[in-house]
Formats: sequence, C-alpha cells, structure tokens
Amino acid sequence: MELKPEQLASQLESGPLKPAYLIAGPETLRVLEAADALRVAARAQGFTEREVYEQEGNREPDWAAMEASFSAPSLFASRRLIELRLPTTKPGKEGGRLIEEFCAAPPADVTLLVTGGEWSKQHGGKWSEAIGRIGTVAIAWQVKPHELSGWIDQRLRSRGVRADRDAVQVLVERIDGNLLAAAQEVDKLALLVDGTPLDAARMQDLVADAARFDVFRVLDAALNGQPAQVSRMLAGMRAEGEAVPAVLGMVVRELQLLAKLARAQTRGGNALMGEFKALRVWDSKQPAYKRALQRHAEGHWDRFLAAVGRVDRMAKGREAGDAWVALERVLLAVAEPRAARLLLAG
Repeated sequence: MELKPEQLASQLESGPLKPAYLIAGPETLRVLEAADALRVAARAQGFTEREVYEQEGNREPDWAAMEASFSAPSLFASRRLIELRLPTTKPGKEGGRLIEEFCAAPPADVTLLVTGGEWSKQHGGKWSEAIGRIGTVAIAWQVKPHELSGWIDQRLRSRGVRADRDAVQVLVERIDGNLLAAAQEVDKLALLVDGTPLDAARMQDLVADAARFDVFRVLDAALNGQPAQVSRMLAGMRAEGEAVPAVLGMVVRELQLLAKLARAQTRGGNALMGEFKALRVWDSKQPAYKRALQRHAEGHWDRFLAAVGRVDRMAKGREAGDAWVALERVLLAVAEPRAARLLLAG
C-alpha cells in the first residue's frame, strides 16, 4: 500500500502496526514527521525495544547483525521496532535480499521501518515491492509551488491558527519553499496568536524579519546544498540593514560543530552517532549535517572557520574587503564543493 506521509498518521490510529514500512523522499520534514508518528504509535502499542541500523557515508549498515536480530527472540518478550536508515535509500544487493527475506516471513514481534532521503524510479525494486505487499510505502515528494499555500494553510489549522488567503500568501513568500522554515514559523505563530483570524497585515507583523530566524534559514540552505537560496537570503538580509557581526556568532557555532562531527566521522564506527548524542543534535537536524559532511573533507571545516575569522575582521574594519561578499563566499563553499575549491584555493 502506498500513502502520502501525512496519511500515514490516520492509518496508524486505525489499527495495529503492519510488519514493515518504507518512508522516503526528498522532503526531509515530511519524512521525519511520518517516521516520528510511527515511533509514537509503536510505543503506544507496546513496542518497548528499538534498534537502529544506519548507512553512514560509504559504510554500509551491519547487515549480519541486523539479520541476526530479525531471528533473535526479544529480550523481555516485548515487541521491537527495527529501523534501517538509508540516506541514499539504496540498500544494495545484500540489504535488498535481507529486506525481501524479512518480508517473506516477518517475525510476529518485529516491525521494520526503512527511511531514506532520496527517491525515484531507480530507487525502488523487489525489496520495496516486498515492503508494499505486507506493509506501507510513504513517499515524501517535494511540495510543488502551487501546492504550498494549501500545505501551509493545513499546517496552520492543525496548530489552531486561522489565516485568510492573503495572510497565507505572506507566509508562502517568506519561507521560499523551505518546509522546515515554514514549520518553525507556524509553531511560532501558534504561540503568538490570540485566536483571532490573521489577515495579511498582522501576518506580516508577526513574521517580520529578525536576524536570528534568517540566520537559521541561511545555514539550513548551506547545509542542504542550496547555493542559490544562500545568495538570495543573504542579499535580502543585507538590503534590510542587518549587520554582519550580528549573524557571525551562529555561523561560527555551526562550523565549529561541523568540525567536531567531521573528526568523529573520520574515526569511523559509531563515533559520529556518539558525537551527535554528545552535542545534543536533534534527529531532525542530523540528515542536513550528514549531507554537508559528505561534501567536504575533514580539514575543510577548520579552513572555513579561518575564512569566517577574516569576515569578522572585515566587518570590524581591521581588514580590507566587503564582509557581506566574504560571508557569502564561505556559505556558498559549504553548500557547493566547486565554490569550496575556489575559496580554499584563494
């Protein structure tokens, strides 16, 4: 069975969990929220054990351990949710075989959840068809521009916020197609509104640009490899009179965090997941960091930090140059390896 990710929650409320689920696609927020809904349902239905197997860079999950877990009895006679996280949504030959064998005779006490960050006709195969036969497949396609107003309106209503069509359009223009940014804005509005419907003027006031929100968006675009959005957002911030020093603190913090994560990734094993836990990086943010880490070698992050130091000196008049242009070069380098080569060669 194939559903939209948003339809999965209704299915989960209507009966017991199926033996297997595949939730994948390019729209990260929809994948994360659908997977979270399944985890909540699993806990409510007595799934007290959870195991996670993950593909990290070129390192495949421990297929042998996963296969052994499928056939092993639960430790406390409880039900288990076994998660397989595949950023590329490509289990390969061995992983595909293992999933097919699981689906052919799923253990009564196990539900398998496969999540992925990509999807196309080339990704599917016998393994995903096997999941569809005994469970549910939910593909999180990107929300198209003409669908965005409806998506935001539904999101607002689900949080108890009523807004007219013009007000919704104001929010559409602000978030620029970024669903993660839209979700943040809607959650903020839910805290600010007093129950009265929002018109365009009040929506504009409530979502008025503030540096701390704009920096989050720019950094998200850089981490997710979206150079065009980085340039557009920085140009907007500059035109509105933001000061470079006001945004550098968050940029430095993110680059320092990425440098630590890169060193952990180089150590291999479960070091990266351990570092995520130690640094308290939310599950919803981990895919963006992993994508950024895949684009750059470990040593690049310290060099990006050094470049930000030059940006700071330019902003304070201690070094010649345009601080906004220099900041854009750094963030474009984070987003795009070709831009990184230009920056690091300079």
